[in-house]
Amino acid sequence: MAKPTTIKDALARWEEKNKQEAITATEIGLQFQYPPIEKMDAQLSTLVECQKLSLSSNMIEKISGISGMKNLRVLCLARNYLKNLNGIESLGETLEELWVSYNNIEKIKQIESMKALKVLYISQNVIKDWAEFMRIGVPPGLSEITFTGNPLYENMDPANFLAEAIRRLPNLKKLDGEPIIR
Repeated sequence: MAKPTTIKDALARWEEKNKQEAITATEIGLQFQYPPIEKMDAQLSTLVECQKLSLSSNMIEKISGISGMKNLRVLCLARNYLKNLNGIESLGETLEELWVSYNNIEKIKQIESMKALKVLYISQNVIKDWAEFMRIGVPPGLSEITFTGNPLYENMDPANFLAEAIRRLPNLKKLDGEPIIR
């Protein structure tokens, strides 16, 4: 297979396509790169104005290079090869939405540092137990999640999972696209 696309190359393609400098853009989409992006790097920290970044449908294994993205509100890393959320902590004060469905995430301890998080899409991962699920309750404003497709969900009757999730997460307003009625 061809050499992976670097962030630098992907940004150059984006600038050419959008006729705009990436460092001034508020929304940047680097999804579906071919060859796929395998590594996030410090080049991302130059995107100081970026509020929404999509790196979906690549082959990224680790979150990195985002510490300088102080205006980032939405980060989309769905359909990659992430195993955990290490590296996300630097966005704890600003990130409002994290989209990481369809990865291989089993542990989500870093979600506890996400003070501004409101939306977490984490369906189709490998979260297996309630202890890990309960970490979702730590960010004070987190009220919308998707969770279907994780072993914890799939190994329970859907009505029982819903009742238990509502009981354990009192701030939850929406689960898997459905409003929570208490």
